Amino acid sequence: MNKTNKNFDDFLVSLQRMVKIPSYLQEDNSGFPFGEPIQKALEEMVQICKELGFETYIDPKGYYAYAQVGKGEKLLGVLGHLDVVPPGDLDKWDNPPFEPIIKDGKMYGRGTQDDKGPMLAAIYGLKNLLDDGLELNYRVRFIFGTDEENLWRCIPKYIEKEEIPSMGFSPDSKFPLIYAEKGLLQCKLTAKNESGLVFKGGDAFNSVPSKMVAQKTPGLIEALDALGYDYIDKDTHVEVIGKSVHAQIAETGINAINRYMEALEKSGIHSKSGKFIVENLVGHKFAEPIFGEVKDEHTGELKFNLGKIEFNPENEILGIDMRIPVTYSTEEIVETLKKKAEEYGFTYERYDYLRSIYTPLDSPLVKTLMAAYSEVTGDYESKPVASGGATYARAIDNCVAFGAILPNGVKTEHQPNECIDIAQMETAMEIYMDAFIKFNEGE
Repeated sequence: MNKTNKNFDDFLVSLQRMVKIPSYLQEDNSGFPFGEPIQKALEEMVQICKELGFETYIDPKGYYAYAQVGKGEKLLGVLGHLDVVPPGDLDKWDNPPFEPIIKDGKMYGRGTQDDKGPMLAAIYGLKNLLDDGLELNYRVRFIFGTDEENLWRCIPKYIEKEEIPSMGFSPDSKFPLIYAEKGLLQCKLTAKNESGLVFKGGDAFNSVPSKMVAQKTPGLIEALDALGYDYIDKDTHVEVIGKSVHAQIAETGINAINRYMEALEKSGIHSKSGKFIVENLVGHKFAEPIFGEVKDEHTGELKFNLGKIEFNPENEILGIDMRIPVTYSTEEIVETLKKKAEEYGFTYERYDYLRSIYTPLDSPLVKTLMAAYSEVTGDYESKPVASGGATYARAIDNCVAFGAILPNGVKTEHQPNECIDIAQMETAMEIYMDAFIKFNEGE
């Protein structure tokens, strides 16, 4: 029974309201932990939920907020985040990233797919049911985080102060359902800078860098030509071109930092980072020279992404993102990396870590959500999958990632021209509606 059109236009308007706020991490003097734009996004989402008739709460310090509806002892959590990654190279956007536009059946803008659109789809799905007279015999709490794209400093604050849902899902990935997620480790490798170079590149640990802009040095252009790498000659500077994708599928992107550093080495300008990158990363999808084969049947290969680099007068610093298969020991992976890094003069420092998760396929949570997905889509063939992504499902026990991208949908998160397919988002909303009904029935 498709009722999504009842409030769907309002959903689109609300999503545009949210996308207009450039809610990526910004250092400012606003007094809020992650900057004024993220605080504005938190306040705007709370306002939207108030307009829909939900009870709301916003953390006075700005770490999180939530909206709740229903009654009963059982609490279902729906966890999403309102922060986004930076827009990156604005020249690669067909439309400004924070001026949402609907075109050819899609809405474009940073955050449409990750994660403002999916979270609002779940909210409006429940609103449709309530408008149709559904009386909830449990409570639904939509929990809004603010630091998912960086250090997850928001969720521990929520867990410290608030009621923990007995079960939940996060609309922060894809359908049909993510039952296992790799461990996520972000770290820095630091070495003394003896190269004389000063530069920096990359936007985020968890994004393959799409470009590397650096000073033109002797032989660099010739080296790039010899390697066959794309670049833009900007007189005093060179822009090495890559292809940005999420770090969980880093091997499908083109790392502009790696290409630049390889060209530097080839041109005769050497550094510890250049040697490390050329010998361990260039030409290798999964950093095999460091780790060998690291792979399991649930979650596949270890993924390795060099997302950021900085050469300051004192040090060379590499910012690395790794996705570790669920059956491997993080401690052993770290020791292997430390040992290899030391050979090049680097020291290791942990930046962030998120544990791996695994939810049994026969759990009531998985069975209920899968039933909702299958009944709405008619797809009884797709099975729960494992992921290298990091979703808010990791934040609490008995929680999984559920949507909102359909199996035939296109993932555009973290990329230029991020968008949602509007028709597919209608289907996602209907899946969430069916799930809320099934939880009400106790299935």
